[in-house]
Amino acid sequence: MTVHTKVKSCIHVITCSICNKKFKESGSLGKHMRVHWGDKPYKCHVCDKAFSQSGHLNRHMTVHTGDKLYTCSICNNKFKESGSLGKHTRVHWGDKPYKCHVCDKAFTQSGHLNRHMTVHTGDKLHTCSICNKKYKESGSLGKHMRVHWGNRH
Repeated sequence: MTVHTKVKSCIHVITCSICNKKFKESGSLGKHMRVHWGDKPYKCHVCDKAFSQSGHLNRHMTVHTGDKLYTCSICNNKFKESGSLGKHTRVHWGDKPYKCHVCDKAFTQSGHLNRHMTVHTGDKLHTCSICNKKYKESGSLGKHMRVHWGNRH
């Protein structure tokens, strides 16, 4: 029996002369250079927004189509972006990587930890744009806005 082993040859690394980002292939460097050159050859036929890479255009198109291309294999919830699906799966696995350094409570998303921190700091992050009154919760600000709007909204 013959055993095959894959031998890696010396990998040549190509470096961007502008920002020093490194690439294994010249084609990847070429795509990257569009960022520096402002070259955006991929245009949305709906709104004319332009992108430097075709994948970015494809992701953008879900804004117009409403397509949710990523499906959770556990509960079948659908998401527009793979990153959102990744965050969601933490719920199923009980993964809570964002921990409060004050009380050790843990959260699945960094935004949830940030919101929690106001319990310890007393910060009021939601400010009325009309009278500058501050609130801890966005819902409280929403209720307050009725003072200014009446029942119009």
